[in-house]
Amino acid sequence: MRVLLVEPNTALASMETSQLHAVGFMVDHAASGHDAVAMLKLYDYDIAVMELGLPDMEGYDVVRRCRAARITTPVLILSSRASPQAKVKAFSTGADDYVTRPYDAMELTARMQAVIRRSKGYSEPTLQAGMLRLSLDSRDVSVNGRSVHLTGKEYMILELLLLRKGMVLTKDAFLNHLYGGMDEPEMKIIDVFVCKLRKKLQKAGGENLITTVWGQGYMLRDDAVGTDTNAPAMDLPVPAEGELPPHVAARATSRDARGSLT
Repeated sequence: MRVLLVEPNTALASMETSQLHAVGFMVDHAASGHDAVAMLKLYDYDIAVMELGLPDMEGYDVVRRCRAARITTPVLILSSRASPQAKVKAFSTGADDYVTRPYDAMELTARMQAVIRRSKGYSEPTLQAGMLRLSLDSRDVSVNGRSVHLTGKEYMILELLLLRKGMVLTKDAFLNHLYGGMDEPEMKIIDVFVCKLRKKLQKAGGENLITTVWGQGYMLRDDAVGTDTNAPAMDLPVPAEGELPPHVAARATSRDARGSLT
């Protein structure tokens, strides 16, 4: 999962980034409100963790501007301001949760995961599609009860597919999720990751869980059952452009020259 940490204090940002990395989050950092708004418009984050006291504007204003721009990324406020008035104001501007400093790292992680689950329509920490199960808390993956060991990148791809099951995800969306616009490799690397992921799922008994939408990307069907071993890849319709995050469509257009799915 990808997190935007909005924190002007360099030492705090470094410490919190390390804590989030330790539990499997990918973290980008913004030190100001304007940077935070720009990054939330450009990239598709699972959650933003935000300090209220920013050098150029209040965190409230960042949330307000994002909601006015129809940016639906969940926001968790992380601040030393503990008054009920501060919390009420945060929620009224569009924040999804509020944690006060000092905080317990395990509680912060649990609350972040809960906010992300709710934003994706899940009330439980386990994502499921047919016989495939993924635990967001423990990062365990299984097919029909058989454990599947995945690398970090393979896990992130499967997590994204499950969180958005039933949606076609482009290579650009995967690159954004895995690398966050930093030192991105060629798009063909996504084919390699998906191929390896498929083989591991198949070895555990999950056949054809991930569907190829030729010329567009990959998807995990909401009704995936992992049975028909000879079923061909399906040429499925792609959601209308308005159903995709605006930045995905924009960045995908800019990368046409880098190759389409083969």
